[in-house]
Amino acid sequence: MTQPIILPLVAMVFLTLIVAIVMYRRRVGYMKAKRIHPQKVHSRQGGVEHIADTRASDNYMNLFELPVLFYVAIFTIMLTNNGSHLLVALAWAFVAFRVIHSFIHCTYNKVMHRFATFILSFITVTAMWIVLASNLIFGTNL
Repeated sequence: MTQPIILPLVAMVFLTLIVAIVMYRRRVGYMKAKRIHPQKVHSRQGGVEHIADTRASDNYMNLFELPVLFYVAIFTIMLTNNGSHLLVALAWAFVAFRVIHSFIHCTYNKVMHRFATFILSFITVTAMWIVLASNLIFGTNL
């Protein structure tokens, strides 16, 4: 039977794939419409200089920053068999906040809305690590 903690991990992977597809479609569409040669965007700086809308690519990069702590927590939970209802709930909360963050970032991009969801996801992953560390170090089962 699959551990319930793996489902939020799969959801985060699919969120990342969806944002990658959005980024690809926007970037290629823009480059075709503006007749931008691919070599002009060979670096991040080139992309910023030639492509006006970088929301999806910026969000894609964000999905490899804070979520790394989430992925490591999930793998640690699975490897040590320290899953609990609380950790599964926190994992799903993290995914929900990241979905909202990505939606805001890739659409209307209001910074304070995006920042609020970032902070909530930061607090959630921090809570995951506190619970996980307590389980591993003190033998609790939170």
